[in-house]
Amino acid sequence: MPDAPTRAAVILPWERQGRDVSGADQPRAAEARLAEAVGLTASIGLVVVHTAILPLRARRPSMLFGEGQVATQGQLLGHNQVEVVIVDAALSPVQQRNLERAWSCKVIDRTGLILDIFGERAVTKEGTLQVELAHLAYQRSRLVRSWTHLERQRGGFGFLGGPGETQIEADRRLIDDRLVRLRKELEQVRRTRGLHRSARRRVPFPVVALVGYTNAGKSTLFNALTGAEVTAKDQLFATLDPTMRGLRLPSGRRVILSDTVGFISQLPHELVEAFRATLEEVSEADIILHVRDTAHPETTAQRGDVVKVLDDMVADGTLDPSWPDRTIEVLNKADLLGGVAEVPLRDGTIAVSAITGEGLDTLKAAIDQRIAQGMELADYAIPPQDGARMAWLYQHGEVIERHDDDAAVRLKVRLLPADRARFERRE
Repeated sequence: MPDAPTRAAVILPWERQGRDVSGADQPRAAEARLAEAVGLTASIGLVVVHTAILPLRARRPSMLFGEGQVATQGQLLGHNQVEVVIVDAALSPVQQRNLERAWSCKVIDRTGLILDIFGERAVTKEGTLQVELAHLAYQRSRLVRSWTHLERQRGGFGFLGGPGETQIEADRRLIDDRLVRLRKELEQVRRTRGLHRSARRRVPFPVVALVGYTNAGKSTLFNALTGAEVTAKDQLFATLDPTMRGLRLPSGRRVILSDTVGFISQLPHELVEAFRATLEEVSEADIILHVRDTAHPETTAQRGDVVKVLDDMVADGTLDPSWPDRTIEVLNKADLLGGVAEVPLRDGTIAVSAITGEGLDTLKAAIDQRIAQGMELADYAIPPQDGARMAWLYQHGEVIERHDDDAAVRLKVRLLPADRARFERRE
């Protein structure tokens, strides 16, 4: 007989003042936050049999919740035979341990849950390194003296004897050593990705990066545009590793389309640093497609979360401040609202349905136009026998005018600045 699925509960701590337990402003409704946490939990195969929103009058250092709330939930958890409780907040090690004792089951906070999802989904070398780095940083923060099994002593060495190092110190030292090795490996992977980007710049084709909140339909849109078969599921964090494919635009121009990891509110700080390399494709992109789930009730709040992450990248120097000028907002899942015509638009937004294909031609044309805006016009007179240089211009640029005579072929060409510089270096 196959193993029965693990029964889980999702509990959302919520302060009456409209701020979550991390102290951040909360534009979302509690029910929407709970639904997102349930989606995260279900995405790793847990069966959610109980949910609760628990208002907090004060944050208790020992268990976060009040004693009455803990006792009431304990009875409900026992009645529903819950094996794992997901608390949609950051728990201290003490709070996690005390809740596990009170409820007699495993307790995982929001950070631990997201790390588990990332650990299950990462495929590439870079992804697995990033996940392990984040996991170890999280585990290191759990090594406190409240965990009694880590307080035992190891014996001393040599003639000095003495108490030796405590188990907690040994475990922390082992984790620190592994973190150092992982960061070196990850830096090597980043250097390799940098070489790949340099190679693409030498080609070069413009890069178009998809960004957006998790489960906004980025991978489905990626597949619809490129004909690829990237994993696309109706679940949170279906994509963790960046994927790139070529795309031919209506003008005949080729671009590289890049699918990236989805964003989420209150991303664990352990993952912000660990997944910075994944977002480097965004910093290198000529155009950013901000894909939004226009049918989601919290689509405006989700947009704010994505913009905040991109602004943070500007603050730490990994993204150019001009990113809004090269961004196109794509309102996806229009089919859930009755079609593209039913989606309210504002300047610079385009409604599409990656499922039905409606609006994709408009999106490709908008990408084409945005790339053309960043191109420069140049005039060249090329000897008629120099077919290689003419072919290069036709391949990398957009020929607007052509005049042939016995002395030269005169071309007016629209080129990206980098292509123009490369061509003129060949002369």
